[in-house]
Amino acid sequence: MARPRLFDEERALDAAMRTFWEKGYEATSTQDLCEATELGRSSVYNTFKSKHDLFMRALAHYIDTMTTAQLAILEDARLSAADRIRALLVRIVESDAECRAGGRSLGCLTVNTTVELAGRDAGAAGVLERDAARRLAALRAVVEEGRRDGSITSPRDAGVLARFVNAAIAGMRVSGQGGADRAALESIAEVTMDALTR
Repeated sequence: MARPRLFDEERALDAAMRTFWEKGYEATSTQDLCEATELGRSSVYNTFKSKHDLFMRALAHYIDTMTTAQLAILEDARLSAADRIRALLVRIVESDAECRAGGRSLGCLTVNTTVELAGRDAGAAGVLERDAARRLAALRAVVEEGRRDGSITSPRDAGVLARFVNAAIAGMRVSGQGGADRAALESIAEVTMDALTR
């Protein structure tokens, strides 16, 4: 009979996610994961199989948490379409401020993983592509709704605008990692809104 696990797997997964988010995949050692999860090496491998398996689960956990929260903002029918995108950009600025250490933010685990692994890890690339498609579809739908409610006035194609907003958000994340302060990120958000409404 298998012995029951004496730890909270979700808590361990969350701790591993934070470690990968802070250090990146390659720079995170097994020892880092043991310290973060407060598990022994055998428990880490018995539960998560490998560092890569744990990373993939941590990435999926991050996407489930972050994308779900961001899509909820975009689906808030109480706001105009433009105000939903503005609220999303405000949330990005706030989350950047919440994840700062030493003047720099952690950025975004999906953006970080795109840069570090997408070109050489097919599994990670597939997860990232599905997440990007989901985000782009939601942004496109909001832009199209903004055309109908009059809050988004740019004549550009809705899909192009969705990609632009997505790229602006990724740029805000990278800028935060590079040390850009709140005012700088807010100015990027303002220019993004100008592109949609002027």
